[in-house]
Amino acid sequence: MNQRIGIDVGGTNTDAVLVDANGVVGAIKSPTTVDVTSGVRGALTELINSIGPSAKQVDSVMIGTTHFVNAVVQRKDLNKIAALRVTLPGSASLPPLVDWPKDLARVVNGGSYFISGGNEFDGQQVVPLDEDAVVKAAQSIRDSGITSVGITASFSPLSSACEDRVAEIISHECPGIRITCSHALGRIGLLERENATLLNASLLDLATNTTDAFRKALDDVGITAPLYITLNDGTVTSSELARKFPVYCFASGPTNSMRGAAFLSGLQDAIVCDVGGTTADIGCLVNGFPREANNVVEIGGVRTLFRMPDLISIGIGGGTMVRENPLGVGPESVGFRLLEEARVFGGSQLTLTDVAVASGLMDVGDKTQISDLPETLFTAALATAHQKISLTIDQIKTDSQDVPMIAVGGGAPLIPEKIPGISEVHRVPFHGVANAVGAAIAQISGEADQVFQDFTRDDALAAALEIAIENAVKSGADRQSIKIIEMEDLPIAYLPGHAIRARVRVVGDIAAKPKEC
Repeated sequence: MNQRIGIDVGGTNTDAVLVDANGVVGAIKSPTTVDVTSGVRGALTELINSIGPSAKQVDSVMIGTTHFVNAVVQRKDLNKIAALRVTLPGSASLPPLVDWPKDLARVVNGGSYFISGGNEFDGQQVVPLDEDAVVKAAQSIRDSGITSVGITASFSPLSSACEDRVAEIISHECPGIRITCSHALGRIGLLERENATLLNASLLDLATNTTDAFRKALDDVGITAPLYITLNDGTVTSSELARKFPVYCFASGPTNSMRGAAFLSGLQDAIVCDVGGTTADIGCLVNGFPREANNVVEIGGVRTLFRMPDLISIGIGGGTMVRENPLGVGPESVGFRLLEEARVFGGSQLTLTDVAVASGLMDVGDKTQISDLPETLFTAALATAHQKISLTIDQIKTDSQDVPMIAVGGGAPLIPEKIPGISEVHRVPFHGVANAVGAAIAQISGEADQVFQDFTRDDALAAALEIAIENAVKSGADRQSIKIIEMEDLPIAYLPGHAIRARVRVVGDIAAKPKEC
């Protein structure tokens, strides 16, 4: 492995590490700032100061960010979008954004347009595409001043030709408009795929500003290496692709931690519990990568269906607020204000960090600041946190066998040593910056999820594998290093002929001479 810098921007801390073939060279943890980008710049400066000027000569920089999911959850920094649904004469009873939270829909809704066209479930045309209607819609969008549009056609993952043609017409009528096509994001399932498409379209302004700001932060500290952004599946993509598909970065923080846990522990299959400042994220490692969720995932109250890790998050972290009389632990957190508000740092808010210090699990701050509180309070609060973690671990497990668990995150000392269903709790070096380590070691992925008709099982999997490999290479992977992570097939009984849904995911190392955006 070449020298890489990994950065993870969390709700409480921004972590930065430098990793080479021998492991972690240096690591720092600094508070996340309100202006997250300046926090990244500060973390890089601290890392360079601790290692020396040679840290500027790294081969690449990987950043995981919470910008995009926070924008959806907080309903801010989103742009207005137009929604084109190509499904008529069907699928008109439930309009785009119908199942979105009303406050979020008001922020992004820039108009909806229904067009005749789309595909049947076997990939054939429903009716010919109404190109005149597309032109009229494009002219209306142009006149309204909307700069981002999401296009969704029925069963477009089987054939993208319809969406591609609509995008071509809109680009001609509205020069410079940003277009998101659903076949590039979601799977079969119209509303969830459309939701992911529209979320992506609403984040494109923020994605451009964020990646540009990260690039400027690197330039400001003298780092000229290519910039990559981490994705939901524990891999990375170029900053150019992150500008186009920001929804793929929603869950990058927890997945970075899981990949980092695998690297630091040497375990490929285990439960990972990442306790940060705000939440504890618990998931499963399978072959060194996060287990992927196969069901609908909600983001900010919006139902989506695309590549996301199977995680459960609970409000247990170092900044989690602890209340007395009656006892309450979370889910509220002081977040990045931990160093100002926690009792051991001179603040007035009792947190789980204070509890950990009082219990001898951590040695930070000034323990005398909590000497006036009864030991029974700390014992009860810690027991409550342990119980919540244990119950969540039981939920994420898929069988009754005892399995190993890796404890990572700055709040890892809050994880109990004995947990039902866990054979051993592994404590690893650099556990507090496992998320940044995971970002630093990330590879590039490619995926194919498609229905093939009149193919044998082996031929369908081979075709899907070739598509996945090409997608990885387009994203910047070295073809010779690509390996298969997941491969599955599902015969579909209700389609005519011999239909098979084949899904393949591959990963590969970053090409030796990556193209920087």
